Amino acid sequence: MTTGSMQPLKNAGLAAVLSALWCGLGQIYNGQIGKGIAFMLIQFINALLMFILIGFITYPIMWIWGMIDAYRQAEEINRQNSIEQDHP
Repeated sequence: MTTGSMQPLKNAGLAAVLSALWCGLGQIYNGQIGKGIAFMLIQFINALLMFILIGFITYPIMWIWGMIDAYRQAEEINRQNSIEQDHP
């Protein structure tokens, strides 16, 4: 029996879709609460920056980055879990 705490497998597609719906939500789904909240705060600031036009550039960049990051982190969590299962 292993004493380490394994995270449940994450659905990388769901993580990306959640981040597409609300930036940072995919990170929270992956268990990265602080990172998800930071992404949400950054997107709020980007929304405010739309009043001075730079937000029209930064908002979609952050949105896309959030989706890609959520997907990749879910894949990494699953990869780490498979390594821990193979080598208890």
